[in-house]
Amino acid sequence: MATAVPAERDAVARAFPEPGREVYGPGVALYRTGGTFDLLAAGVGPAPAAASVAAALTAARLRGTPYGLVVSAGIGGGFLPAAPVGSLVVADRITVADLGAESPDSPGGFLPVTELGFGRVTHIPPRSLVREAADATGARTGTVLTVSTVTGTAARAAILRERHPRALAEAMEGFGVAEAADAHGAACLEIRAVSNPVGPRDRAAWRIGDALAALTTAFGKLAPVLESWNRHDHQ
Repeated sequence: MATAVPAERDAVARAFPEPGREVYGPGVALYRTGGTFDLLAAGVGPAPAAASVAAALTAARLRGTPYGLVVSAGIGGGFLPAAPVGSLVVADRITVADLGAESPDSPGGFLPVTELGFGRVTHIPPRSLVREAADATGARTGTVLTVSTVTGTAARAAILRERHPRALAEAMEGFGVAEAADAHGAACLEIRAVSNPVGPRDRAAWRIGDALAALTTAFGKLAPVLESWNRHDHQ
């Protein structure tokens, strides 16, 4: 599992009663639970997350124990009313929202990088895994946006909803994690516990502690799903 910061990693770790230990590889430090999961605080933003996850995936491949699945996990903003504070969201699409070019002649004034003839903007997690994860945790399913700048105004939130009508949440790492996983032939899942509404920046309204607790609870329910998932089932 890849989180942005240690507080999120530790929230996931609390879901596992077995004692864990730190393990080190080239350019990466992991927390290995007593079970079958490795946890990584990968950094804030899509670029650090992609670099850290790629390093972990490379180290595992060099050991001869490649990962088949990477989970991007943490807290994030939720689009009201569909994803209120305290709810869980599992991504059925992981989309980078701001990779492209401003274009006053385009709808919404923006062209995604794909329309410029480069790259991609969306990863689709395994559908069966999304269903099972949502059923186990009670999470909503929809698009989770990856942004490099967290939304802080109602106007920006409205623009994102116009461009991405199915968006339920925004965070800063999912697309980077998915890019690294895909480059190594691994599947990717993203799950977010909503700590604040997407919109005007109001720190007093954030519920980070509650969201971290929800993340712990979610992974207590999600662990059996991840352990039993068939890594070759990408449908």
